[in-house]
Amino acid sequence: MKEIKSKDVKKFLVNNIVPIIFIVLCAACIPVAGYSGQYLVDQIITRIVRNSFLVLSLLIPIMAGMGLNFGMTLGAMAGQIGLIFITAWNIVSIPGLLLAAIIATPIAILLGWFCGKMLNMAKGREMITSYMISFFMNGVYQLVVLYGMGSVIPIHANQVILPRGYGARNTIDLLNVRKSIDNFWSIKLFTDENGMGGITIPLLTLILIAILCVIIIWFRKTKIGQDMRAVGQDMEVAREAGIKVERTRILAIIISTVFAAYGMIIYLSNMGTLNTYNYHSQIGMFSIAALLVGGASVSKASIKNVFLGIILFHLMFILTPQAGRNLIGQAQIGEFFRVFVSYGVITLSLVLYEIRTRREKAESAQTLALSQTQEANA
Repeated sequence: MKEIKSKDVKKFLVNNIVPIIFIVLCAACIPVAGYSGQYLVDQIITRIVRNSFLVLSLLIPIMAGMGLNFGMTLGAMAGQIGLIFITAWNIVSIPGLLLAAIIATPIAILLGWFCGKMLNMAKGREMITSYMISFFMNGVYQLVVLYGMGSVIPIHANQVILPRGYGARNTIDLLNVRKSIDNFWSIKLFTDENGMGGITIPLLTLILIAILCVIIIWFRKTKIGQDMRAVGQDMEVAREAGIKVERTRILAIIISTVFAAYGMIIYLSNMGTLNTYNYHSQIGMFSIAALLVGGASVSKASIKNVFLGIILFHLMFILTPQAGRNLIGQAQIGEFFRVFVSYGVITLSLVLYEIRTRREKAESAQTLALSQTQEANA
């Protein structure tokens, strides 16, 4: 009995080593940083509403057996293009965000279809291929935004286009849509006498995130969702069962890319500024790292992994600069640590996944050999 329990504990620790490490690090950093509990809760809620759509967009390709979709960056590009247009046209508040989503949707579908087609040509190497596709499309995006806007694409708004007459500015203010969804319906708790401070809960944004979670749960139970799960388990068996494997995989990437576009619009409307040439390239890496911190793997991820990962990963982001300043006198140390952690988490998770996969294959081969020996002796 004790041996079984020890094996269960060991298995639990191995399968959840990444979130355990982050829980320990966060617990160590909280007293060093010196932030109040109220401030940390408020910041965590802000990060949840800002990042949840982006991280949730990663679940569908994992379900289809395509691993971590680094190509979600393509959806982020589509979302940014939509925001650039509505800023140039000076369309404000929620109608502006809806129009940005409408503009981004066909672009995201086209980019998702292209990415899915490429990934079908690289079965078994989807993650590195999607990573390379994101680099390639980043070059196309930069060409369109830096040289196409204002010269080929008729945008001439001073707040968007550089003084030379073409090319988008490095930083675009999104004051016309900043926190439009968050402020539309929100409540504040624990404010002071002047109504300052406290914890802000943006109810409308949380409702939208909850709706997406319900859609994902419902989608898994549909015929297409079941097909994706079958494809993720074994493509050849799924093909023999009459499932159009390539079409199903492309559809998974398209859905992920469209959700990523909507997620980027929500993310940037919360931030209030658009870094035209950098934000999209960073968001994919941070979203994937957050999902892995929550205990997800290349082949398995759930909604609880999303929210646990966002809380732990972004709690570390909040704590490390101040902890670095208090310990060493330099907040920049914390910034370096954040980048190191984001890449390190992805590397550690991939290594652990490979070790786990090889161990499971060895155990299944050993079980098969044992059963064959028993049959031969019988």
